[in-house]
Amino acid sequence: MTSGDEFALPAVGIKEVIASPPDRITPIPNVSPLLLGTLNVRGRVVWVADLGQFLGDSAPLSTDRSEIYVIAVEDQDTMLGLAVDLINGMDWLPLDDIQVPTNLPDGMAPFIRGEWAVGDAQDRHLRLLDQVAILRSARWAA
Repeated sequence: MTSGDEFALPAVGIKEVIASPPDRITPIPNVSPLLLGTLNVRGRVVWVADLGQFLGDSAPLSTDRSEIYVIAVEDQDTMLGLAVDLINGMDWLPLDDIQVPTNLPDGMAPFIRGEWAVGDAQDRHLRLLDQVAILRSARWAA
C-alpha cells in the first residue's frame, strides 16, 4: 500500500506468489475499479485485485514498473490474485504474540484478524489479513 502499512497473510491460504509483467494482466471493462484484470496462471484465469485500494488506500497501485507482485490466495475453489506494492519476505510469526488490532479504519476492520507490534520501539504494526473474508467480500461486485 502506498500508505506504508504492512500486512501478513497466513501461509496456508497462499497458493503462490507471482511477479508478473503488467502487460500480462488483461484489463476487463465494466468491472469493479478494485480489479486490475485477469492473469493466466498455468491455464487458470485468475482475477487480480489492487489490495491497497480494496483496504481503503486512496492511491491506485502503480502499474508503471517492470513487474507487479501478485499473491494468489485460495479458498475452496475460488482463487484471487492480490496485487501488492512490495513483498518484504516470509517469516514465522508467533500466534501467541498477536494482539487485538488498534486504530483500524472502518473499511479495513472486517479483513484484519489481529496484529503484531514490530520495530525496535514496537511502534509499527504488522496486520494479519483474513484472506477468506477478502475473497468472499461483497466489495468485488461494486
